[in-house]
Amino acid sequence: MTEIKFNFDRKIGEIKAMHAVGQPPISGLHDTHYHYLEEAHIPYSRLHDVGGQFGGYTYVDIPNIFRDFDADENDPKSYDFAFTDVIISYLEKYKCEPIYRLGVTIENFFNVRPYRIFPPKDNLKWARICEHIVRHYNEGWANGYKYGIKYWEIWNEPDNGQDNKTNAMWTGTPKEYYELYSVTAKHLKACFGDTIKVGGYASCGFYAITDNAEDARHKHFIYFFDGFIKYIKEKNIPIDFFSWHSYADVSRTEKMEEYLAERLSAEGLSHIETHCNEWNNAVGIGKKGTSYASANAAAMMCSFQNRHTNILCYYDARLSTSSYAGLFNSYTLEPLCTYYSFKAFGELYILKNQTECIVSGKKDGIYCVAAADEDRKAALIVNISDEDSEIVTNLGSDMKKYIIDETHMMTEISDRTPNFTLHKNEVVLIKNW
Repeated sequence: MTEIKFNFDRKIGEIKAMHAVGQPPISGLHDTHYHYLEEAHIPYSRLHDVGGQFGGYTYVDIPNIFRDFDADENDPKSYDFAFTDVIISYLEKYKCEPIYRLGVTIENFFNVRPYRIFPPKDNLKWARICEHIVRHYNEGWANGYKYGIKYWEIWNEPDNGQDNKTNAMWTGTPKEYYELYSVTAKHLKACFGDTIKVGGYASCGFYAITDNAEDARHKHFIYFFDGFIKYIKEKNIPIDFFSWHSYADVSRTEKMEEYLAERLSAEGLSHIETHCNEWNNAVGIGKKGTSYASANAAAMMCSFQNRHTNILCYYDARLSTSSYAGLFNSYTLEPLCTYYSFKAFGELYILKNQTECIVSGKKDGIYCVAAADEDRKAALIVNISDEDSEIVTNLGSDMKKYIIDETHMMTEISDRTPNFTLHKNEVVLIKNW
């Protein structure tokens, strides 16, 4: 038996952006699926790998926007914002803020030939190109906009492999990336100050903490991180957020998060934000669209609400046959149950205030977060243990229940009793409106 005592009058913090996503649900150049972002109150969409391999040669990536590196970076005619303008305008329309990755898309077939994953020929010029992209979207430069995009991330996974034979994101050395980050971060902060937040580097993660510590690639992730932190500290390089990735299960990702928090604190960097901006704990054949996927996604969001992490970005919200694209059916393009876990967390997010819920008794695999504003209250309860659990609460009969699993797409049920059975791999949203 699991007992959960709710105190909706005791506010313990803010509901964080735990239900952000990676790429938006692009459907050609139509916004047919962007409304799902607004309906789930998705706060951010990270723009990396947008439009497929190499960014479709149209979206977001620096070489897609600034096509000739030898051109004049101060001339608006040197830039091609056309396709990126479209997707960012859709995100703004549906109240989802971009997190803009300044860099390139992963080249999974780099072993045949790499095209764009080289270090820039001139770091300062590259930084000035980034500056003009920021100005286009935040200051109206080059017939642009004043969106006020906050987060600007410098590159993605430069630690992806130990050398040029294993790295699909960066052909340079670790030091060459540290130098690119340093030049770009200093330049952007000098131009825009605290009106934007600059960070990186979208680390591949800290698997060596939980997995085989002798795995050479996983050891390299730690080596790269150590070098990066040492470099930016010694040279006093600005960093507003550190981003990292995990495709591990909830418990292993929790351990990685604890390791990162401890390391940053030890280095005097506990004040910066941390973003786990690629995660998916249900990748693989047969997991997409299952109760396992929706429950584990909800458990991740609930767990990290109570941790140091500021933003989670699920990888991803594409309309794709990829098992990583876990929110929509690949063929019907209808939302899967995992989408409704995000929508359920969004119901807490709009209430803003996290409130107390105390779990006792059988706790393994049970996750719970509660929220309230002046009139509304809600809770999300998840079971990813190996068995059903009897839940005992102090909730009143005014609280409606909604079930999420592969056969229930946030389906309201008639039972309003305070005690109920929470099945294995089931998510329950409870709210009073």
